Amino acid sequence: MSKAYYESIKEIGNSGIILSYQTVPGGYHPLHWHEELELLYPLNGAVDINIEGKKYDLPVKQLMVVESCEVHSTYSYNSPSMFLCIHLSKKHMQQYMPDIELYQIHCKPEEIADEDFPFYLEICKMLETLTRIYIEDAAAFQLEAEGIVLQILAHLIRHFSTNTAPQLDASDALTRERIRQIITYVEEHFREPISLSDISEELGLGKEYFCRFFKKNMGLSFLNYLNEIRLTHVYQDLITTDAPITEIMEANGITNQKLFNRSFKKLYGCTPSAIRKPS
Repeated sequence: MSKAYYESIKEIGNSGIILSYQTVPGGYHPLHWHEELELLYPLNGAVDINIEGKKYDLPVKQLMVVESCEVHSTYSYNSPSMFLCIHLSKKHMQQYMPDIELYQIHCKPEEIADEDFPFYLEICKMLETLTRIYIEDAAAFQLEAEGIVLQILAHLIRHFSTNTAPQLDASDALTRERIRQIITYVEEHFREPISLSDISEELGLGKEYFCRFFKKNMGLSFLNYLNEIRLTHVYQDLITTDAPITEIMEANGITNQKLFNRSFKKLYGCTPSAIRKPS
């Protein structure tokens, strides 16, 4: 099976750490997954994160951890949006902690117990330090930053993890595999016509069963999900190209102009043409 469908993570290198400061257009980043652990820390505004079908609010300068292989999406309200984003390979971290893959980290602000909150704030201060030394452009930034990231990981494991391998029964494992197959297939083919028959046959399922399966596990219909993926790519193209809106719409697999305008405004709160107007 293919790996992450939407934003493939570049070669992670010998350290097992990718630390990036990103300034990106606001809006919706659709469901995706990757093998690396992700630490997300917004620098300039609130973010909504959907992880495995559950929605979380992530305030500015607070940390959210997304475990490896968890399907997730984000919606950021600021445009542009600025993030500190850290990806960590557990396989690489085995050089420090051989059984690290047995630890599952649970660090979501709204679920942290009161007695654990001081530990959480301590980690957030480390992330503030990372941001400060990046802005200062210190000569040994990379060296110092990776040391701090390792400290953050150690604190997360010590205070916000469980030492139990996830025990999925056969049906749960099959469900997760199917979800990842769907995500990957859609990213590879969203510019083409995709029918319910196409995707259900790809998974070897009946069409009605597939529709029930998708809605139960993803929280929306497959056709709505496909439309969101296409709209997200339209949004990016509106910002990064000068192509006509109709051309962008059609290039991303959308053929119904009226539905496009209505769906775009519902998702982004404005018309496609408003995206290109100077603020």
